[in-house]
Formats: sequence, structure tokens, C-alpha cells
Amino acid sequence: MGFWTSLLGRSGDSQAEDSANETAGMFPELYNGMTLDVETSDGRHILTGRLAGYTAGDSALTLERLPGALSFETREMGTSVTVRGVSEAMTQFFLRGTVQESSRLVCRLKDIKVKAIPENRRDFRLQMGVPVTMYYQADEKMSHPEECTLVDISTGGACIESEYLHAEDEVLRLKVKLMDYTPMEFLGEIIRVTEYQPGRFRYGFLFAQLTERELTELTRTLYNIQVGNRSTWVRSTEGHW
Repeated sequence: MGFWTSLLGRSGDSQAEDSANETAGMFPELYNGMTLDVETSDGRHILTGRLAGYTAGDSALTLERLPGALSFETREMGTSVTVRGVSEAMTQFFLRGTVQESSRLVCRLKDIKVKAIPENRRDFRLQMGVPVTMYYQADEKMSHPEECTLVDISTGGACIESEYLHAEDEVLRLKVKLMDYTPMEFLGEIIRVTEYQPGRFRYGFLFAQLTERELTELTRTLYNIQVGNRSTWVRSTEGHW
């Protein structure tokens, strides 16, 4: 919105559009190569693909198969779908659109818009700095732990700091014990690797799709910890306003 427009006021249509944008949320930053899930309007998973192109002007995006993945499930033209992804900040987002092209190799969607989700289901990152352990996927008995640090966590994934070197796309198991809550285990994929300090690495760890029960449990745990942290902070800073 321009400076003069803000001074002179907005039309009813512009106000309605801004209100809709606020309800839906900010459009996420998309980049080629990111992994996106496509689901039916009732939440059934259709396919998982890699973003091969996004055109903001046309509100269209193109998905290709992931390396080594099988062919896509095809859909009829005009079908409404939901696109689910996780940003580099480990925040989950939802988009909606319609199928423009669908084949075994490519899925192209148009009319892409942000899909509003209930506030209690939005991801927020909780800063932690607590010890956790990672395991290779094949280590089902979890007999070879890698001690590392949980930098932050959300319902979409976590940031892990470790002295162990792993590669992008590597699938690992993460065991998390937050305060006095029941330990939780997550299967996930490394989607980002950064050498934070010499010999110390930080990983963006994307959780595999959680079940409704797992999502509810994790959301409740993070919320309770956040409220508890906030209460402690408020008490400790009383009188400093």
C-alpha cells in the first residue's frame, strides 16, 4: 500500500481484501527444491513433490517427483486441493489451489492462496537449549545415541545442534524429553545443514507427518511450557515496567 493511499483512506474492496489476507495469514516464502505435500480438501494425502517452479503473477506452482519416488497419483482438472509445507523457519503453512495439470510426473496447481487454519494449530518455535539424542533410522533399538542439543522446536520440526555430521535428506530418529513431560520420539528428515561453529553443526529437522494424537500431545506440551516460561518471566520482571 502506498503512502498517499494510507493517508487518503482505502476503498471498501481494499479493506475487505486486507481483512481476508489477515485472516489467511502471510504468504510463505517458497523456493525451488522445497518439499510440499498435496492433500484432498478432507485431508487425504495425494502426493509429495518437489517445487520446480512458482509464478507469483499467475498464482501457480509446479511440483515434480522427489528423487527415487514413485509416480504421482493423478487428479481431475479443477479439483480443489490443499498444499502443506514447512518453511526454513520450521513453521508449517497451508495453501489452497486447484489442479491445472496432473500426470504421473508433474502436478501443476493454479489459483494458489494462503489457507487459513485455526490459531491453535499454527506452529510457533519454542526456544529450548536442552539435551536430546538422535539415532540412525536403522537403529530401531536406539542403542547408538548421538548426544546433541535441541535449539528450538515446533509442531513442524526442530533445530538441532550437534558435533556429528549428517547430510541433507538423511532420515533420523529424534528422542526428546522436555522438562517433566513424557519423552517423545520423532522420525524426521534433515532439510538444512549449517556449520554453526567449527566442528558444530545445526540441522533443520523436519518431522514426518504426525498423527492427530501426536500433534495434539506435542501442541499441548509446547503450549504448557510456553505458558510456564512466560509466567516465570513475568514474575521475574515484576516492577521493571
